[in-house]
Amino acid sequence: MTLYAMAVQRYARHAKDKDHWDAMTSLADIRSTFLNFYARNGHTIVPSSPLVPRNDPTLMFTNSGMVQFKNTFTGVETRDYVRATSAQKCVRAGGKHNDLDNVGYTARHHTFFEMLGNFSFGDYFKESAIPFAWELLTKDFGINKDRLLVTVYHTDDEAANIWKKVAGLSDDRIIRIPTNDNFWMMGPTGPCGPCTEIFYDHGDHIAGGPPGSPDEDGDRFIEIWNLVFMQFEQFEDGSRTGLPKPSIDTGMGLERIGALLQGKHDNYDTDLMRALIEASAHATSNDPDGPGKVHHRVIADHLRSTSFLIADGVMPSNEGRGYVLRRIMRRAMRHAHMLGAKDPVMYRLVPALVREMGAAYPELNRAQALIEETLRAEETRFKQTLDRGLRLLDDELGQLPGDAALPGATAFKLYDTYGFPLDLTQDALREKNRTVDTDGFTAAMNEQKAKARAAWAGSGEQADASVWFDLVEQNGTTEFLGYDTLQAEGQVTAIVAPAGALMERAEIGAQVQVVLNQTPFYAESGGQVGDAGLLRTDTGVIEVTDTKKHAGAFAHIGTVREGFVAVGQGAVLTVDATRRGQIAANHSATHLVNEALRAALGDHVAQRGSLNAPDRLRFDFSHNKALSADEIAKVQADVNAYIRQNTPVETRVMTPDEARDLGAQALFGEKYGDEVRVVSMGRLDGSNKGVDKNTYSLELCGGTHVTRLGEIGAFVLLSDSASSAGVRRVEALTGQAALDHLAAQEAALISVASLLKTSAADVVERVRALVDERKALSNEVAQLRRDLAMAGGAKNDVAIRDAGGVSLQAQLLSGVTGKDLPALVDSFKSELGSGVVLLIADVDGKAAVAAGVTADLTDKVSAVEVLRAAVGALGGKGGGGRADLAQGGAPSAENAEAAFDAAEALIKGV
Repeated sequence: MTLYAMAVQRYARHAKDKDHWDAMTSLADIRSTFLNFYARNGHTIVPSSPLVPRNDPTLMFTNSGMVQFKNTFTGVETRDYVRATSAQKCVRAGGKHNDLDNVGYTARHHTFFEMLGNFSFGDYFKESAIPFAWELLTKDFGINKDRLLVTVYHTDDEAANIWKKVAGLSDDRIIRIPTNDNFWMMGPTGPCGPCTEIFYDHGDHIAGGPPGSPDEDGDRFIEIWNLVFMQFEQFEDGSRTGLPKPSIDTGMGLERIGALLQGKHDNYDTDLMRALIEASAHATSNDPDGPGKVHHRVIADHLRSTSFLIADGVMPSNEGRGYVLRRIMRRAMRHAHMLGAKDPVMYRLVPALVREMGAAYPELNRAQALIEETLRAEETRFKQTLDRGLRLLDDELGQLPGDAALPGATAFKLYDTYGFPLDLTQDALREKNRTVDTDGFTAAMNEQKAKARAAWAGSGEQADASVWFDLVEQNGTTEFLGYDTLQAEGQVTAIVAPAGALMERAEIGAQVQVVLNQTPFYAESGGQVGDAGLLRTDTGVIEVTDTKKHAGAFAHIGTVREGFVAVGQGAVLTVDATRRGQIAANHSATHLVNEALRAALGDHVAQRGSLNAPDRLRFDFSHNKALSADEIAKVQADVNAYIRQNTPVETRVMTPDEARDLGAQALFGEKYGDEVRVVSMGRLDGSNKGVDKNTYSLELCGGTHVTRLGEIGAFVLLSDSASSAGVRRVEALTGQAALDHLAAQEAALISVASLLKTSAADVVERVRALVDERKALSNEVAQLRRDLAMAGGAKNDVAIRDAGGVSLQAQLLSGVTGKDLPALVDSFKSELGSGVVLLIADVDGKAAVAAGVTADLTDKVSAVEVLRAAVGALGGKGGGGRADLAQGGAPSAENAEAAFDAAEALIKGV
C-alpha cells in the first residue's frame, strides 16, 4: 500500500471517530443552509458576481460580498428587491488585500474564499440583522451559544442593547472596540457605519485572548461573522450625517464557518479543501499529511483561485490581473515540482474541483476545458525554465555566507530571464530561512526601465509622444476588460490634450485623450478600429469617438459634453454596443473570408492587411489575378455556410510557437509577445467539439469577436480589386448592412423588371435579348452610315489628290462616328487600289480622324505619320495605330482643308 493510500485511510478513520463528516456540515450544505435561511426571510438569492469587478476600478479582484452591491448602497443603482443574500467568490492576491505569502503556512489564509452575506438596501436595520444572525448561528447551524461573544463599536449602544435582548449576552461578552476595527467605511467619503463582529471561543486549551486584549492575535477567539450597519454618510471635512435609509452589509467566510461546524481548527481540514488536498496527493503520489503537507495546501488553494479566475475571463500575462494569475499559478506549480512531480499536475486536479464546486458555480463546468488547457500549457512552459532557475538560485546561494540575502540583481535575473516573480523567489528562500535584497531588485528593475526608455526614444516615435511612455512608467498599462463586458468602471489616471500636454481637469467642450487604469474600450489594433461610447464621472460626460493605444496606455479620444472630468475620478465606461457588435461581426467574418479564399484559390493566400469597421470589412491578400465570378460565388457561399453553422467562437491563450504548431495562422500587422490569443471558429464536421483537426479557422488575433458565428447574420462580397502588385482586395458587408444591400439590389431588380414588363426571374433573358437586339440595330445603323458615306454623303465632292505621284483621297464626312471610320478607310482603300486615305468626321463639333495606307505603299508612307500631320493641323495631339491604319482626334473639324494640305505635304516629302 502506498504512503498516499495509508494516509487517506488514517484520515478517514480519524474523521469517522470525530464524527465530523456527516452530510449536514459539508461546505456545500453550509452554503445552501445560509442562502435558504435568508431566502425564507424574504431575501433574494443573488448569484455571485465575477471576480473581475465591473463597478469598482480601485479593486483588482472582487474581495467581498458587497462589491456587486456598491452602487445600490450609494443610490446610483436601484434593484427590484430590497433584501439580498449571496455566496460571493473572492480573491485576495494583489494590492492591499494580498494573502499570497501566507497561504499554505497558516490555518486561515487563502487566495480564494467564499463570502456568505445578507444585505438590506434601506429595508431592515440592526433590529433585524442581529436576530437573523443569532437565529442562524444557534438554531440552523446549532452552534453552542455559550461559545459566542461579540464586539461592537464603543459608542454603539443600540447594537449592544439588541445583543443583550436577543442573545442574552452579558456585558463581558459584548466587547466595545474604539478603533476602526469596528467602524467600516467605503472610502474617505461616502456611506459608513459601525459594525459588530461575532467570535467563537475554541476554549482555554488554545492560546490567545479575546478581541481588544493584548494577545488577541492568538487562535482561541476566531471571528466568524461581521455585520456592518451603514447609517452615516461622511464628507470631505470629516463631518457625518445620518443616511435617510440605513442599510445592512454582512460577511461570513464559508471556509471559517465550515471549519467550525466540522469541528476543525484549520480551514484546510474542511471536506472541500480536504478533497482537493487528496487529489493533489494522489496526482503526486505523496502523503497528504506528510512532509509535503504545505505543498498540498498551496496547490489546493491556488487551484481554486486560478480556475475561477480563468473561468471569469482572466488569462495569464505579464501585466495587471493576468500577471497576478500567473504568479499564483507558478507558485502552485513550484510546490508541485517540490513534491517530485515531473509532468504537469494542476490541470489534472480540475475535475476534482468541478465535482466539489461545479453545482454552486456553473461557470466552472462551462470553462472546464479552457481551465485545463490553460493550466497545462502554463505548467509545461514553466517547467522548461523552473529547473534552470532553481539551479541558478542554488548556485548563487552556494557562493554566499549562510545568512546573507540573495542579491537583488540575481533575483531580478530570475524574474527577467526565467519568469520568476519576486515573491516566488522569496517563497523558495523562505523554506531555506533566507531573504532577498529587495532594494537591489528594485534598482535592477529601474535600470532596465531606463534602458527600455532609451531604446524607445530612439525608435522614431514623435518627440511629443514621450508623454505616453512617462504615463505608463508612472501608472502602469491600461487593462482591457472588453472581451467579456461592454461596461465597467475605471479610474482616470491622466488627461492628455491633443498636442500632448497633461491636464488635471478638462471642461465642457474640450477635446481630450483620457487614460484609465482599466477599460472595456478596444483600442485600434490589428485592423480593428477603436471603440466609441460614453465616459461618465460624477461631474461630467465625455463622448468617446475613438480609442487608440500608446505604449500600453489606452487613449479614449473624445469631447467633454457635460460638466468637467478630472484626474483621479472614478468613471463609468460604456461602449457603444451596436457599433461594437457590427465591428465584431465584421472581424469574425474576416477570419472566415481568409479561410474561404484559401479554399477557393490555394494555400498561397496570406493576409496582407485588413480593416474591420462598423460599416464594412476590407481584406487584402496575396494573389496575382482577379477573382472569377465562380470564385467570388464560392467564397461568399462558404462564409455564409459557416455563419449558418452557428458554432461557438472560442479563444485560448498560448505561446506563439504552440499556436503555430496547432496550425494557427499569424495575421499581418500584429505584434506578438510571449502569449497570444488564438481564435477558433467553424467546424468542418459541423460539431461543437472545440479545437482539433476539424476546426475551420484558427488564427492568432487580439481583437474582439462574436460569441457564435450566427451573430454575423449574413455576408455579401461586394468587390474584388487590385490593391498593389500581387495583392488583391475584397470588400464585404455583414449583418444588417448586408441585408440592406441585398434588399436594395432586389428593389432595383423589381424596378427593372417592371420597366421591361417581365418578371424578376426573366429579367436576365429579357435584358440579354434587348442587348442582342440593340447590337444588331447598332450594326445596321453603322452599316447604313457607311453606305451613305460611300454613296457620296460627304460635305464636298470626293477629290483624289496627286501627292507627288501618290493618290490621296482626303474627305470630310458627316453623319458618321469615329467607330465607323476604320471600316470606311478599308472600303476606300479597296476602291482606290493604291494610295492613301484620310477621313475626317465632324462628330458634334469635334473631329474624329483616320488615315489608311494601301499595302504596296506602307514601306514608303506610314498611316501614323499621315494621321499626326492632319491632327496637328486640326489643333490636336497624338494618335496612333499601325502603318496601314491609324486613328486620332482633335478639338474641331473646322480646319479640315488645312489638315488635308498638311497630309499632302507630308506624303510629297517622303
